[in-house]
Parts: sequence; C-alpha cells; structure tokens
Amino acid sequence: MTLVVGFAPGKDDRSPLEYAATLARSAGEDLLVVTVVPSTWPIPIPSNPDGEFGSWARERGDRAAAEASGYLAEHCPDLHTRAIWAPGRSVPGALIEQARQAEAKMIVVGSGRDGAYGYVHLSSTSDPLVHSSPVPVAIATRGYRADRGARIARVTCAFRGDEHSITTLVATAEVCERVDAAMRVATFAVRGRTMYPPEIGVDIEDQILEASVEQSIAAQERAIAALAVRPREITSEVSVGESWHAAVARLTWLSNEVLVVGSSGEGTVSRLFLGSNATKIVRHAPVPTVIVP
Repeated sequence: MTLVVGFAPGKDDRSPLEYAATLARSAGEDLLVVTVVPSTWPIPIPSNPDGEFGSWARERGDRAAAEASGYLAEHCPDLHTRAIWAPGRSVPGALIEQARQAEAKMIVVGSGRDGAYGYVHLSSTSDPLVHSSPVPVAIATRGYRADRGARIARVTCAFRGDEHSITTLVATAEVCERVDAAMRVATFAVRGRTMYPPEIGVDIEDQILEASVEQSIAAQERAIAALAVRPREITSEVSVGESWHAAVARLTWLSNEVLVVGSSGEGTVSRLFLGSNATKIVRHAPVPTVIVP
C-alpha cells in the first residue's frame, strides 16, 4: 500500500518527508511524494497565454519532483519511493485526489511555519485536510527530524471514552501490533478554572475532578480489556492539568512517538472533523500526529 506525502519545494523544512519515511518504514509501505502546482493562472492576464503557463507549471513540477527524489534517495534509500507533480486548484483537494487514485492509506503533510518548532501547527493545507480527507491525515511537527532507519517506537491514542474513540483505539491497537510498537492510552483533562471565592467550594471541585479521573480510568480499563488484537505493550494514563498544554506536558514523550487522535463523530460520514478539544491536544503535543476518521 501507499502513503501520499505533500511536498513543497525550495524550503529548508523536510519534516513531511522525514515523518512519512518513518511511518512507511514502520508499516512496510511505499511513498508517493506529490507536489501540487496551480492548474490555472490565478488572475486572467491577456499577455500570459495558457501555453506559457502550462510550460511554467511543468518546469516547476519537474524541478520539485527532482528535488524530492534526490532527498529521498539520500535519506531513505531503503524505501520504495516515487515523486511526482500534479495540477490542482487547491493543494488539499489535489492531495486527496492523488490519495484516491493511488488507493493510499494516509496523507502526510507538514506543519505551518508560524508556530514554534517541535509542535504541530495546522496550516492552509493541513487544516482543510483534517476537515475533508476520507483517509487518516498525518501531520509532522515543525522541524521534525528522524534518525536514519528510524521506526515508530510507541503510539499514544488520545481516549475520550465514547464509542468513536473506542473505534480509534481498536484501529490503533491493530496498527501497533502490526508494526511492533508499544501503545499508550491517554486521557487528557483540564482542571476547571476555580472562581475566587469558589461558588461550589474547592473541596467539591476536587471531588468532581477525582470522580472524573476514576471514571476515565475505568473506561480505559474496559476498552483495553475488550481489545481483540493486543500490541506487545499497553499502558494507560490520565493526565490532568490547569491547561491543555499542562495536561499534555505532564506525560513523558519518546522521540519516535506518534499521537493518534480520533476525529469528532459530528463529521460527515467517512470524513474527518477535528473537534475543539482534539485541536487543543494536537496543538500542544510535542510529537507528530495522526488524525483518523
């Protein structure tokens, strides 16, 4: 099977290629690296006929494919890779079409350039993808780098306890078993903003939080016990913080780890839809992410 990778030429950040290579090597997949070039001139200009624009697009696409091929040959010669360019009115739409044609299992893209290094930032490409892709979308952290020959060591599955996240957990367990990676089930919670003076009292707030944590632990245990396919190692944690950043940062993260987040059940059938809490978890995780339908 194939992973489709979005590649923007002429940039120093090769994180999508690095991340995609790690995923492909772990799962025994091929890579199809795609650079999207505009299919039409964005502004009608009489002095720029379609023929000239087509030549420019082909030249740009050929250069991008050659750049990607050279990088792949040097950094991951152990993988079966192919680099192409494709015309499209939008990058997300063109990547989805290439994934459909290749029957790809996943689309891999990088983060936006406006955020801090080492974190996932949704961009003009990744944001539409996570709302419209029929296949999982993997997003590299900004500046992601992997050692030569790297494989995924552990997968953390963000777990809400509802039916949709149970489905995500089952799929994550199957992938972990297939690629021989450990699995961690993690539930994240944010402590309520305590008013001063507290209207319900600090003790009651703490009791509510403690009960919520106990319920989360029980839900994790039930879901793990029901797994038909079990990875070689399964752990579970509930992380509570004063903010989403604090809750995510309380966990220890490995260098070759991936966070899997299920989309919201509110999305269109077989389309991704990232809810507000899931977006916050993704934004604060110091590891690359896979968002699944």
